[in-house]
Amino acid sequence: MKLFLDSANLTEIREAMAWGGIDGVTTNPSLVAREQRDFFPLLKEICETVHGPVSMETTCRDAAGMVDEGRVFAKLHPNIVVKCPLTKEGLSATRRLTGEGIRVNVTLCFSAAQALLAAKAGAYIVSPFVGRLDDISSDGMELIREIRTIYDNYHYATQILVASVRHPRHVVEAARLGADIATLPFGVLEALVRHPLTEIGLERFLKDWEQLSATSGRKGL
Repeated sequence: MKLFLDSANLTEIREAMAWGGIDGVTTNPSLVAREQRDFFPLLKEICETVHGPVSMETTCRDAAGMVDEGRVFAKLHPNIVVKCPLTKEGLSATRRLTGEGIRVNVTLCFSAAQALLAAKAGAYIVSPFVGRLDDISSDGMELIREIRTIYDNYHYATQILVASVRHPRHVVEAARLGADIATLPFGVLEALVRHPLTEIGLERFLKDWEQLSATSGRKGL
């Protein structure tokens, strides 16, 4: 399963790239606005930093506006994937952009029926939001299971990107269920690395090494 970073912060992106842990980036106008930089230069720099897809969200509500925005984004860099919402207008824009060879990430998916429509519209990626479903006492990961079954039944090429990831268990469950991608905030990506037994083990190894070094040093006197 591929891991994307959900961020527009270049420091976070570069650090994650240095670990070899991410395969792409998802971002949106809110994340870009937090960086307090000009929109297009920052987006282009992200694309040039990441060796994989960079999803950027449109801001228009109508299909024509989404298509116009998507064309502008796509011209910025080959890594761009245009994000359109899972609405009737968004699906219409997805079909048109896909027909022009522009990859589309259909976002804000909350049901298997919506995911089926996204695949039929030609979406490159569909983004179900598991954490937001969990927030309303629904089962976000059950949605991933349903989408995976439907896509496999009919051999849809649309990739399942698990979004609104809140903790490492979401990531593990997404991988178990056969999701293609999970996109993570930087804090969740860091949490994947950490385990208390790793830290305890490392401390013990270092203490043993210090004792061995001290003993070896005395023998050499």
